[in-house]
Amino acid sequence: MKNGYKGPIQDFVVITGFSGAGKSQAMATFEDAGYFCVDNLPPEMIGSLADLFGHGGSKVERAAVASDTRGGEYFDGLVRVLEDLDHRGVPFRILFLDASNETLINRFKETRRRHPLANGGSVESAITLERERLAALQERADVSIDTSGLSAARLRKVVADKMLPHGKVGRLAVTFMTFGFKHGTPRDADLTFDVRFLPNPHYEAELRELTGLDDAVIEYVEKSDGIGEFYGRLTPLLDYLLPAYESEGKSHLTVAIGCTGGRHRSVVIAEHLARIYAPRGDLLVDVVHRDVTKPPRRP
Repeated sequence: MKNGYKGPIQDFVVITGFSGAGKSQAMATFEDAGYFCVDNLPPEMIGSLADLFGHGGSKVERAAVASDTRGGEYFDGLVRVLEDLDHRGVPFRILFLDASNETLINRFKETRRRHPLANGGSVESAITLERERLAALQERADVSIDTSGLSAARLRKVVADKMLPHGKVGRLAVTFMTFGFKHGTPRDADLTFDVRFLPNPHYEAELRELTGLDDAVIEYVEKSDGIGEFYGRLTPLLDYLLPAYESEGKSHLTVAIGCTGGRHRSVVIAEHLARIYAPRGDLLVDVVHRDVTKPPRRP
């Protein structure tokens, strides 16, 4: 609570960031936690809403509002509005959602939505303009999340872990994320396992174009020398680590599994682990194959 503010509001979150970065999922996280939520609120109205929350008769203790470039020219006043709230001692936090240009472009292509700053131009140029307009907000954000590579469920758990008090997010969420070392390691991995010691299906001509989701590749990997011993050591380790992380306040955990290209061995193993842990009632299991759709390297 900031000095000078006497209202009943205990937590006031302003959600902002890039169009297509996942603000709707972030808002849903706060709604599920019992927050009073308002989406696409013009900046000038944020101050008025804070005034309402400050009245003694207000019963709102936790609130979240989303404000972004959909507000058009009004959005440019958001920094000034937040500075005014800060000067008045209103307690608020800024959650900023970011993503790579490639991720944002792909999301707009998938949803076929129009970028609010496109104005007939390309999505890429609109994102560049948006980065310029958001720079000041990103600098003063209390929490900034890069949503590149995050599924909707995973993003909600990340938001909950970083923004909500521990103990309000339910079961431990475990994401088994596969990747290719040649494409770089995931930035948000909590545990990383390298499975490049297993025979590589890439060097089998009939398997190269397939992935670890195909039966032929699954059979090849599951029959590899050493795979049984690997599972025999990895599963007890996870059985020990998962509750240990949860006891330390973790609400989500990313277990990254990498092979050379992220298309074969790591995918088979992640799916195997998901089948083991998904039925457990104390976990929420998600699987993300980051690089499985990337074309294989030619021999």
